[in-house]
Amino acid sequence: MPKEPPAGYPRISPYLNYEDTGAMMEWLKQVFGFVPRHIQTDRDGAVVHAEMTFHDGVVMMGSPGGSFQNPRHLGQSTQSLYVYVGDVDLHYEKAKAAGAEILEEPDDQEYGDRRYGVVDPEGHRWYFAARLET
Repeated sequence: MPKEPPAGYPRISPYLNYEDTGAMMEWLKQVFGFVPRHIQTDRDGAVVHAEMTFHDGVVMMGSPGGSFQNPRHLGQSTQSLYVYVGDVDLHYEKAKAAGAEILEEPDDQEYGDRRYGVVDPEGHRWYFAARLET
């Protein structure tokens, strides 16, 4: 019989495919502050599935192999993620200092967020934001 997801598992989680999931996990940890929660490896020790948390959010990721191409190799964006942080300007400065490819500088949006955009090394687009005081 189906059950509710366990505590700490959101009902919807993005799943990102990476060519080198292990390397991307380290990058997401160092640059964005994500925390590894689960890692599954193959016989050779390569990460084939992983889960990382950021506050109450979870991002799942894996290496599909075969004919998969990440957004960087495709030459186009395939999706983007939107993540709320406490201090978007501090988060931006840390990402920029780490050499992240910045898409957009922090800017106030008409819908009430202050946001910046960045691309990870495999071409996935991330937007980090904080709500403006209203």
